[in-house]
Amino acid sequence: MKDHQNRQIKVANSSRKWFTKPAVYVSVLILFYVLGYLSASCFNSQHPTSAVTAALTESPNHLSNTTDIAASGTGPSSAEHGHNLFGSRCAGPVSSKLVRQTILDRLFNGTSPYENFPPAQAFGLLKTKRIKGWGSNGAVFEKLIRKVKPRTIIEVGTFLGASATHMAGLTSRLGLKTQILCIDDFRGWPGFLDGRFRDIAMLNGDVFLLYQFMQNVVYLNLTESILPVPFSTGAALEKLCEWGVFGDLVEVDAGHDFHSAWSDINRAYKVLRPGGVIFGHDYFTSADNKGVRRAVNLFARVNGLRVKVDGQHWVIDSD
Repeated sequence: MKDHQNRQIKVANSSRKWFTKPAVYVSVLILFYVLGYLSASCFNSQHPTSAVTAALTESPNHLSNTTDIAASGTGPSSAEHGHNLFGSRCAGPVSSKLVRQTILDRLFNGTSPYENFPPAQAFGLLKTKRIKGWGSNGAVFEKLIRKVKPRTIIEVGTFLGASATHMAGLTSRLGLKTQILCIDDFRGWPGFLDGRFRDIAMLNGDVFLLYQFMQNVVYLNLTESILPVPFSTGAALEKLCEWGVFGDLVEVDAGHDFHSAWSDINRAYKVLRPGGVIFGHDYFTSADNKGVRRAVNLFARVNGLRVKVDGQHWVIDSD
């Protein structure tokens, strides 16, 4: 009995000595490394990199000097990934002659928002004319208006109306009867009143950006050509789609980060008439390939479209 206990003690002692050897620790580490490598390989084989993912991670300098960019057309359908599935199918298109009245009925109870403008709370707080924009008078506007001869223009991102009023002037000079719909929540962005726009009034936390935009339109006598659609870009574009309000020319110049631009471009393209043109600003900026350009290139790639560049503007034809 005692001999048996002594043998057990010797075995236990020898086991403790074996497990204290450095080689054992190395063996255990190698075992964990091998198991981790095998599990990672298995995961990657089940989740291959897609064309959409590749587009998202393309080199920041890719295509930076091109003026005509063709989509590769390779890789799985974007619908497979769901990255550009925004809302339901659009309704049948409303006649361009009915676009203005459709917006008035849907948004303003059938009356013009310019009626009895300005409201009492804005008296004395608006500039006679306060228009400011970025790239709002580029040659691309006249080129596209001459080419498309739009009956309806949808602008996504308006601010004070520099681009909208410029396009209204162009269509008038070219003898076109064009309705321009300006989508913007007219709230600006956090901190925008701290700089050059500090002269825009605010009352009880409500910045008068919409009122100043409307004042600019009234001053230029363009109230029959321009209507505000004062809601977020996503909500407004979705409703235009549901109502069948389409544009022959659609300008996208709202949020400049990738996710905002990606959402706006996808939603805006849904309300572009066949044969129309969608375009926007800020293709080349300090954001490089992390903002608008990234969204534009990815959109063109997954839809098999071609991007043309005109200065700081990008242009995509629907056909």
